[in-house]
Amino acid sequence: MRVVVTLACTECGDRNYTTTKNKRTNPERLELRKYCPRLKKYTIHRETR
Repeated sequence: MRVVVTLACTECGDRNYTTTKNKRTNPERLELRKYCPRLKKYTIHRETR
């Protein structure tokens, strides 16, 4: 049930990270605070479809 998801920065839109998640335990979209190299600061990154 684990799937690979892409995380995109909410401020600049860059798709910087990939990770895995369990669809059964986390059906909603993933949100993590990660470093954005373009903005050179930590921002919220959301799962994209």
